Amino acid sequence: MTPAKERYICANCGYIYDPAVGDPMNAIPPGVEFAELPDEWVCPMCYATKEQFDPLD
Repeated sequence: MTPAKERYICANCGYIYDPAVGDPMNAIPPGVEFAELPDEWVCPMCYATKEQFDPLD
C-alpha cells in the first residue's frame, strides 16, 4: 500500500508543493515526495528553504 502523497505549503508566499505535479521550474519531475527533494531545493516563487514549508494535507 502506497502512502498518500502529502502537499506542503510555503509559509512565506503560499506556494503549494504537490508531489503529483512536481516542480517544473526547478526540474523536479512529478512523483517526487517533499522529503525526497534535495536539501538545496528552494521555493520556486520566493526562494524560501524547505524548512519554511508546512504540511498542507
